[in-house]
Amino acid sequence: MATLNHNYEKLPGSYLFSTVGKKVRKYETEHPGAKVIRLGIGDVTQPIAPEIITALHKAVDEMGREESFRGYAPDLGYGFLRETIAEKDYRDHGCKVSADEIFVSDGAKGDCGNIQEIFGTDNVIAVQDPVYPVYVDSNVMAGRTGKYDAVRQMFEGVVYMPCTRENGFLPELPKEDPDLIYLCFPNNPTGAAMKKEQLQKWVDYAVSHKAVILFDAAYEAYIREPGVPHSIYECEGAKECAIEFRSFSKTAGFTGLRLGFTVVPKELRTEGVSVRDLWARRHGTKYNGAPYIIQRAGEAVYSESGQKQIRDQISWYMGNAGIISEGLKKAGYEVSGGVNAPYIWMKTPGDMTSWEFFDYLLEKANVVGTPGSGFGPHGEHYFRLTAFGNRENTIEAISRIQAL
Repeated sequence: MATLNHNYEKLPGSYLFSTVGKKVRKYETEHPGAKVIRLGIGDVTQPIAPEIITALHKAVDEMGREESFRGYAPDLGYGFLRETIAEKDYRDHGCKVSADEIFVSDGAKGDCGNIQEIFGTDNVIAVQDPVYPVYVDSNVMAGRTGKYDAVRQMFEGVVYMPCTRENGFLPELPKEDPDLIYLCFPNNPTGAAMKKEQLQKWVDYAVSHKAVILFDAAYEAYIREPGVPHSIYECEGAKECAIEFRSFSKTAGFTGLRLGFTVVPKELRTEGVSVRDLWARRHGTKYNGAPYIIQRAGEAVYSESGQKQIRDQISWYMGNAGIISEGLKKAGYEVSGGVNAPYIWMKTPGDMTSWEFFDYLLEKANVVGTPGSGFGPHGEHYFRLTAFGNRENTIEAISRIQAL
């Protein structure tokens, strides 16, 4: 008889954003005339930049000619894209990353969820709290955690590192001794950013404890303040202890195109084994590569005009972030984030729980956000709004909230 992976049964309910979607669809069905504004899921709304569209058209035409047709992509990704990434994202910024340490994929979410496969199930994981749900859920599925404590909203065996108002939403070095440490900066969901000297302490900790940092830098393009590192490899010793994930989804609006990459340095070894080589083996076995036309689109992101166009787009989204942040402050809410990240992290009013505030905003203002408790126990009594809506809807949503 076939048996199941019962680790899946440990997961509470459905995925956070699936639950949000179901509640919104139910409300719209019951209130067909309501104009619901979605500022919950971090999906982009601006069209793909013109330079990228041109590259897509050119690559599509190439696929229609025998002499330029492409089939399966190379395991690590096409050399033209990996070389460009190594130069523009790393070497130009003083980080010694080579093209053969870069693995092109269809997005950071999949890589963040899959990377745990190359590590033993006896590894102890540490996560920021609140945290992007994929980090924890993928380790639950692999059997790296114990049961879920519904009262504490925590999994047994996971080291939760509280990110609170008191510590500026930045985690403190754990008293425990975790093996895999998930860090995300600029942070989703809180929008917090870590200075280089602060991140260096984490690198030093990982080296001394022989831990591996899994560093999600999906929002590095939104950094505005000086002294905030765009890559963990700006820190000394990071190539000995860190894997970095990046995405084109928010940087260049590729949520519908799907493209990202992971950097696994050659210097990173555990139990004397090259982690890069293990990831290459896994990557080549389970993945056939991002499409050629999408990788050409990714290459266009780094062109001079492509860079200008996506910088303008990012500035536009950050303009939304300013509208949301300032509007909420004027309405009396306690707000953080929105400076180095497209997320605004707000305190719910009074003693409202995150889901109570979700229902309140949906019913009274027809505005959708994301309950903070969905990101972990220390997200309770907080709420996330994104700057990825269009400008008119963003202004209207904040106006509705202020009217409450």
